[in-house]
Amino acid sequence: MSVATPTERVVDTDPLLEALRERLGASLVVEQATLTGMPVLWVTRDSLLDALRFLRDVSDPFSMLFDLSAIDERLRSKRQGLPASDFTVFYHLLSIDRNRDVMLKVALGESDLTLPSCVSVFPVANWYEREVWDMFGIEFSGHPRLARILMPPTWTGHPLRKDYPARATEFDPYTLTVEGQETEQRALQFDPKDWGMERERDGAEFMFLNLGPNHPSAHGAFRIVLQLDGEEIVDCVPDIGYHHRGAEKMAERQSWHSFIPYTDRVDYTGGVMNNLPYVLAVEKLAGITVPARVDTIRVMLAELFRISSHLLFLGTYLQDLGAMTPVFFTFSDRQRAYKVIEGITGFRMHPAWYRIGGVMQDLPRGWEGLMQEFLDWMPKRLREYERAMMDNHIVRERTRHIAAYNTREALDWGVTGPNLRATGCDFDLRKKRPYSGYENFDFDIPLGTNGDVFDRGQVRIEEMRQSLRIIQQCVDHMPVGDYKADHPLTTPPPRERMLQHIETLITHFLQVSWGPVLKPNESLQMIEATKGINSYYLTSDGSTTSYRTRIRTPSFPHLQQIPMLMKGGFVPDLIAHLGSIDFVMADVDR
Repeated sequence: MSVATPTERVVDTDPLLEALRERLGASLVVEQATLTGMPVLWVTRDSLLDALRFLRDVSDPFSMLFDLSAIDERLRSKRQGLPASDFTVFYHLLSIDRNRDVMLKVALGESDLTLPSCVSVFPVANWYEREVWDMFGIEFSGHPRLARILMPPTWTGHPLRKDYPARATEFDPYTLTVEGQETEQRALQFDPKDWGMERERDGAEFMFLNLGPNHPSAHGAFRIVLQLDGEEIVDCVPDIGYHHRGAEKMAERQSWHSFIPYTDRVDYTGGVMNNLPYVLAVEKLAGITVPARVDTIRVMLAELFRISSHLLFLGTYLQDLGAMTPVFFTFSDRQRAYKVIEGITGFRMHPAWYRIGGVMQDLPRGWEGLMQEFLDWMPKRLREYERAMMDNHIVRERTRHIAAYNTREALDWGVTGPNLRATGCDFDLRKKRPYSGYENFDFDIPLGTNGDVFDRGQVRIEEMRQSLRIIQQCVDHMPVGDYKADHPLTTPPPRERMLQHIETLITHFLQVSWGPVLKPNESLQMIEATKGINSYYLTSDGSTTSYRTRIRTPSFPHLQQIPMLMKGGFVPDLIAHLGSIDFVMADVDR
């Protein structure tokens, strides 16, 4: 789709969209031009489910509901050409076969915040609709259990509404009486009847077991309640929200620049990988094209963090299976990666090193030798991991054909990244929708066949090999040039020029004190992050801050899929599956 302002109408002549327009007729309110790279169609509430079913059932279907969220429009001033709306709910659909996306939007008035649930169309919508209810107070009629998901069940208010405070200092001082503590404790008690579970079968009582939310047992502050018949899992209920910090709310009060460090803390094992979709989305809004050197530096550091994250996965994955030794080896290799990262960026886990228009600084002297040392070390280590771990008879017995799902089931539940490719689905954004110059690199996409616990581990080992290939090409062919774009809107000017020209000094002062002002529009960037597809959907209202920042993380739908897989399985299989997902709770709760 061409670049346009929100008031322009860009007609997409795709035959599918022509058929959708014809089907919707008067129900198609308006087509919105954005910088998201996809058609954005406003439809009426009554036609929503029909449109979703149509897109799901066409040949080469939009088989994944990639994201579903909302925006409080009440304070947004630059909405020319858009339908009147107090709250907008959007549905982002993805087609693997067509390699394209489409977004549907529905406008709602404040006096009638109700939409039909689409869980019957896309089962993954369950948690997303609960999140929208939790954060915005929008109800979904027909939802199987519309309840809080990120906030405690006793919470009052909906945090992503514009009239909800963004700072702790805007609240009254917090107090918790003995009675209040008892109320909170009772609210956390699990009642099986609330989830349609029976307490007994054939006169025998089920056991209800809390796994978590203590960190060591569940890869983070994550709780899953198991309904057990012996060791058989009859049913289970994942419970998230213990790690929720309100990153999307924080984005509304940070400047476009100052929000970058917050992105590091989402998937906190991914480092600069989290910066990338955010800065790319901002650069779309600002109209910035970065130099080739910037692209290559970004790719190199992102792939290094992919290796670091996968090493953490591999060690804990095998530890969950009962092997104690591997985690010490993988963590030692992570330290080698962090040595390189620290040598280049000055930091380890959270460099916040990417900038809008470039990176923080140029590569330091001697970086090539530091990186080459790591590249020479890792291949033999990966061979050793494979020989000692993945070829191990016990590991294979614990992981082969365990918690397996096919590509269709993965798409139904919003599964992306290595967990999707383990089913044999060849979909990686670095190849299918190249960004940051990935089209210039020679690498392969590892695939599995069975979509089981074993394949999810094996795919990630192969991905580390491919990341090493990419990084080697970065070392061998690093372009010359500047490490930032020469763009007055978001890139600070060179210091020597700032000290010579008053206009340049004023520009620098305004950017540092207030931040850049970006024109009203919407942009979206998806990337192949360490744990799956991560995306930032940004709305600018012509201010120094984002009006709405939507962060779609891969781990959120991955955890929602657990009950579908584990019913009828056994507790040890659940532990193996939890290890194979590769999730961190900050990536789930944000």
